[in-house]
Amino acid sequence: MSKLLKSLLVAAGIMVSATAVAADYPSKNIRLVVPFGAGGGTDAVGRTLANSAKDILGQNIAVMNRTGGAGAVGMSFGAQQRPDGYTLTVVTREIASLPQMGLMQHDASDFKLIRMVNLDPAVVLVSADSPYNTINDLIAEAKKGDGVVKFASTAAPNFYLMALEKDQGIKLNAIPYNGASEAIPAVLGKHTDVTMVTPGEAIAQLRSGQLKALGVMSEERIAFLPEVPTLKEQGVDVVTGTWRGIGAPKNTPDAVIETLGKAFDQAMASPEFKEFMKKGAMTIHNMNAEEFTSFVEQDTKNLGALIN
Repeated sequence: MSKLLKSLLVAAGIMVSATAVAADYPSKNIRLVVPFGAGGGTDAVGRTLANSAKDILGQNIAVMNRTGGAGAVGMSFGAQQRPDGYTLTVVTREIASLPQMGLMQHDASDFKLIRMVNLDPAVVLVSADSPYNTINDLIAEAKKGDGVVKFASTAAPNFYLMALEKDQGIKLNAIPYNGASEAIPAVLGKHTDVTMVTPGEAIAQLRSGQLKALGVMSEERIAFLPEVPTLKEQGVDVVTGTWRGIGAPKNTPDAVIETLGKAFDQAMASPEFKEFMKKGAMTIHNMNAEEFTSFVEQDTKNLGALIN
């Protein structure tokens, strides 16, 4: 048998196998890899979405937390699984940043992106009694000298901060903390002057009046903080934030991706999921596979401009 004939038979076998997988999909339980720890925001979004989608798909969706490397471990694990639709992964903005920093071997091209689920801008926050009342007050202080303003950083590097620094030609004194749960108390305790987190991470302190928002880093004002102006409204052209979505290994059959996409559309539209996101001050931002893929490509370029 010639090599060409063998190759054609193998290819035909793969196509038949993929078609068979898609035809009866899903026929068993699905697992969803969450690349961050149980109890965090990404975990909560993933679990609630899985719970809303399981009845639609007719199969249980079990969440697997696989942590480490700021998301790199879990997302790399998910990318390497069998492309049969039975292992999905919550992908986050780190899939666009970590590979460019040499901190992750896999990147977005190792996935077929199914749906974006959540997109939230960053909010610039200070304590309620801070002398800064607008983003321009803060920038003016920072321009007095590098490191004059102390920034509670939730990650290293912090791309929210980098975007502002690059746009305004300033340099803040970034002090590292382990996420918003540590950075917010650092601002409240006057150990630092400012932080930048998503609305859901600080909504309790904003509603109680402990924190003051100087601006939201979005194109338009957001529903959860309608009284807070965007940075663009204040003359500072910085738009940045974070996002979450669902992906499958890159060779997953298109028919399986389509089935999953439709199921997640219904799940995101469910009263259960919408109520959960509303309570957490998180924005549902449904993008289909094509839109999500294009978005990630552009965000990868945007982050590359900051990193390189």
